[in-house]
Amino acid sequence: MILEPLQDRVLVKRDTVTMYHGVIHLPENRIDKPQIGTIHATGGGRVTDDGKHQEPLVKPGDRIMFGKYSGTDLKIGDDEFIIMREGDILGVIHDE
Repeated sequence: MILEPLQDRVLVKRDTVTMYHGVIHLPENRIDKPQIGTIHATGGGRVTDDGKHQEPLVKPGDRIMFGKYSGTDLKIGDDEFIIMREGDILGVIHDE
């Protein structure tokens, strides 16, 4: 199945986290989920208040940071994604 976001929505795959505390492995439900992920798909953009079309500022492959309660979690096959509005993105991460 392929999901294509509409308008100003983006499909994000959250980065995975494995955490160990000493020799004890902490299960995923006891760890805060990371607020960093990778854009997998973008919608076509949004229409501004004056009727003009604005392209998305992000593109597939960009690593982003987003708010803790942003978007809607969904599962496609074995993969977990978040679909959110582009306005929920706090910033794009650039490697130096």
